[in-house]
Amino acid sequence: QVQLVESGGGLVQAGGSLRLSCAASGSFLSIFRIDVMGWYREAPGKERESVASLTRSGSSDYADSVKGRFTISKDNAKNTVYLQMDSLKPEDTAVYYCNAGSSRSAPGPYWGQGTQVTVSS
Repeated sequence: QVQLVESGGGLVQAGGSLRLSCAASGSFLSIFRIDVMGWYREAPGKERESVASLTRSGSSDYADSVKGRFTISKDNAKNTVYLQMDSLKPEDTAVYYCNAGSSRSAPGPYWGQGTQVTVSS
């Protein structure tokens, strides 16, 4: 079992920045078997969408809507993945969810509780 705990959401004005964190905990073996961690977001009235992902080997991928503005990174020693969000726009407003699994083809089985990001204009 893996537990994901998110933090860092909040209210920010357009053009501002936030940094989200997702800390993974659980057995060594369960964490060891995670190959992909990423961030999804769900805006009101919209489908949950993938924002960014990062493999254990360090390969990152981003949604077109956030390329150049968001950066995903990880701290292996802390079992933590981050999402640095710069130049935020009102359309970035959503609940952001951390996810962990074994493939980019579909969301993994582990989800964080979600953290609200609100960008005011």
